[in-house]
Amino acid sequence: MKIKLISFIVIMLITAFSLQAQDSTSVKDTTAAKKEFRKINQIAYKTGEKFTFQITYGFVTAGSATMEILPDYQNINGRKCYAVNVDVGSNPSFEWVYKFKETLKSLIDVEGIFPWKFEQSIMEPKYSREYEAIFDQDNLKIKIAQTVKGEKKPDEEYTLQQYSQDIISSFYYARTLDFSNSKEGDVVRIPYFHKNSTVSLPIKFLGREEAETDAGKFRCIMVQPNVREGDLSTKADDIVVWLTDDAIKMPVKVQVSIIIGSVKVELVSYSGINGNLNSKIN
Repeated sequence: MKIKLISFIVIMLITAFSLQAQDSTSVKDTTAAKKEFRKINQIAYKTGEKFTFQITYGFVTAGSATMEILPDYQNINGRKCYAVNVDVGSNPSFEWVYKFKETLKSLIDVEGIFPWKFEQSIMEPKYSREYEAIFDQDNLKIKIAQTVKGEKKPDEEYTLQQYSQDIISSFYYARTLDFSNSKEGDVVRIPYFHKNSTVSLPIKFLGREEAETDAGKFRCIMVQPNVREGDLSTKADDIVVWLTDDAIKMPVKVQVSIIIGSVKVELVSYSGINGNLNSKIN
């Protein structure tokens, strides 16, 4: 059984926030680099924010995940960046079924909320991968280096759309958006760089309802990303994501049916958020 949980979980969490992507990030041809970068004034998060999730497969606790903005800023190309880490791993009690560990890192421009560097490390019983992408936002190029199963692959370079996101930075960009006017059935797309090109993910807004996890009970918006990641999903209707219906836009729960069962990701704890969770009920 090969379940790339981290890729799937992260896609669920980040694409869920993409219901109102602005014109500045729509998929279009861009031929000239912009030396003056955009500025986004956001109040959704700050350094030190951390989310912890529990992953269940059927009735079994399969693993855990954390998503954290490190306490200290980093600098790259003379720009101040958020350093974001995402870690996912299997529980010892689940490793007889499948053992997995994966880490993703992103350096995200504080002012413009776009990436300068992305890293991914995957460790599975029969598969490993080390991946690094350098986002040259000045010259609109992306340079990729990777090692798969211990074999160094040829370096790659592709054209980059202005403000193209990686899979992590998409999450943090989208949390700056306004969801107050979203209506049931609304569908929009958000672009991000995936594999060797910019892709666009359709996201449907399902409505609002309350959701409860170990972290508390919250008023949430519900969204449905139309994602195909390997053989995980049988159809788009199998995926539902719950997010707090407030300025923080905190991920609370993800539920998906897959070919060989179901996976749930639920928030266990959170800390370092930027302000009050007005959506919290108890």
